[in-house]
Amino acid sequence: MNTRAHSTTRHRFSYWMTAFAFLSLQAFMTAPSPLYGLYARRDDFTSLTITLVYAAYAVGVIASLFFAGHLSDQHGRRPFLLAALGLDAISAIIFIAWPALPGLFLARVLCGLSVGLTASTATTYLTELHAAHRPPHLRHRAQLLASNITLGGLGLGALVVGLLAQYAPHPLTIPYVVMLAAFAISAVGLIFSAETRPRLDPRPPYRPQRAAVPPHARSEFIAALVGIGLAFAVLGMFIGLAGTFLLVVLHHTSLALAGAAIGLVFAAGIVLTTAINRWTPRAVLTISVLLMILGLTILVTSAWLPTPSLTLFLIGGAVIGAGGSATFKGSLTVVIGISPPAKLAESLAAFFLSGYIGISIPVIGLGIALQHVTTRDALLGFAIIIAAGILAATPFLLTYRPKNASPATAT
Repeated sequence: MNTRAHSTTRHRFSYWMTAFAFLSLQAFMTAPSPLYGLYARRDDFTSLTITLVYAAYAVGVIASLFFAGHLSDQHGRRPFLLAALGLDAISAIIFIAWPALPGLFLARVLCGLSVGLTASTATTYLTELHAAHRPPHLRHRAQLLASNITLGGLGLGALVVGLLAQYAPHPLTIPYVVMLAAFAISAVGLIFSAETRPRLDPRPPYRPQRAAVPPHARSEFIAALVGIGLAFAVLGMFIGLAGTFLLVVLHHTSLALAGAAIGLVFAAGIVLTTAINRWTPRAVLTISVLLMILGLTILVTSAWLPTPSLTLFLIGGAVIGAGGSATFKGSLTVVIGISPPAKLAESLAAFFLSGYIGISIPVIGLGIALQHVTTRDALLGFAIIIAAGILAATPFLLTYRPKNASPATAT
């Protein structure tokens, strides 16, 4: 009995330490975003240069997910999360010690590699740790936590760094020192955490990413890939445009406001996904599609009024965040529900690969478009393209429902 109680306590400790580590890693993904304006003013970077820095990050994410995102199924969860923390720590040190353009490129590539190791591994690890110390009928709580950390961490990173950059001394140093402290705490916690996936022996031959999905569930899995791709695309459009829109169209130079705008998007998403956590996937996707279209409409309207509106811009961002986050949560629940437990990280790596491709296209595309058109024109064009994609995919998204789903275990 004492042994069982000790095991439960250790798994509970491991669960929350993994959640903190996951949150820290996700926060670092958007941490540099509010600082790009400072780098640009200091070194006279163009928006295209910043876009290329982001593209280097995107290459790191996609390469890491494709080549290594699934390997924790074979080699254990902790080693890959510790490796991700190490990569982000090195990235933060480079940001501090080598803030020139080559250093920014290298730091962002390392950060991208870390994200690829983190996305599927942390979500799978949380799911397994929760199952080890909580009843099966409560598994939706782990899925909700993983979903909220994935998106909430992005908002938290931008918000905290924006505030530090605005009000703390040494804005290009202090934010990274704070992140290094979070990484150190996370690493210590993970070292003492329980492993849920022992290393396979003999070690299977290496192969790149592929999704292990039962044949009967392929349509559901493909629909989930489309769902996260669209959700991350609409969120990526806002992230890519927020700072430029606030500065160029609304003439707001506050770094805190830029970080808060991004934070608001993901906060709205957390509120909605928590509120509808027990809804079925079809119901979640129905409301999320409507919210994404409504949010895009409000966002475009805020820019094209005779006097552009900050209030409408923030409302549009919040609605987009709610819709995109709900789409992500519904799609994530489906993938976890249909994937073989022994191959969960592999399926989630493919899932997140679709998402990070989706978030990269509008960010990079907007950076290129802003070299040739105004901010308002770029916003209108990308909003139309993404809205058309959402509407085209809606019939497909709303046709699927995981086998044996119920409100208690669905979203």
